[in-house]
Amino acid sequence: MNIVFIEYKEEYANEALTIWNEIVEQGDAFPQDTAMDLKESIAFFNSQSKTVLALDKDENKILGLYILHPNNVGRCGHICNASYAVTNKARGLGIGRKLVEDCIIRAKALGFRILQFNAVVANNIPALNLYKSLGFKQLGIIPKGFKNKNGDYDDIIPHYIEL
Repeated sequence: MNIVFIEYKEEYANEALTIWNEIVEQGDAFPQDTAMDLKESIAFFNSQSKTVLALDKDENKILGLYILHPNNVGRCGHICNASYAVTNKARGLGIGRKLVEDCIIRAKALGFRILQFNAVVANNIPALNLYKSLGFKQLGIIPKGFKNKNGDYDDIIPHYIEL
């Protein structure tokens, strides 16, 4: 596997959409509750400060992606936010770690000073372990801040790291 990180290109729109919608449809990590169609996804991915794809050059397949954008405006505009998605078929291969590491580098290059995650679901143990291993700090717990697909509520744990 030869992974490179490339900025979003519409030639990969279908693959990016499929990966994103996998997470949305699982209903246990992303705040969106409905899948996007192709037209919506192109607009969504193009509207971010950066959308970056993890491309397996050997297979010419997208294995994951992230979106990076400001978390707020004005006096808080130096704080960014990101979301990560790895296709189910590539989970456990370290793609998520590489996506977050790449995101940190690009966020710094864009002039952001803090990367903050607003809503890490408490039962997303792989993400929590990854963020801890990369030096993110937990901000606290928001009880029942995330509504799962099945209607149950889970805690969310905001995190941040200074860039």
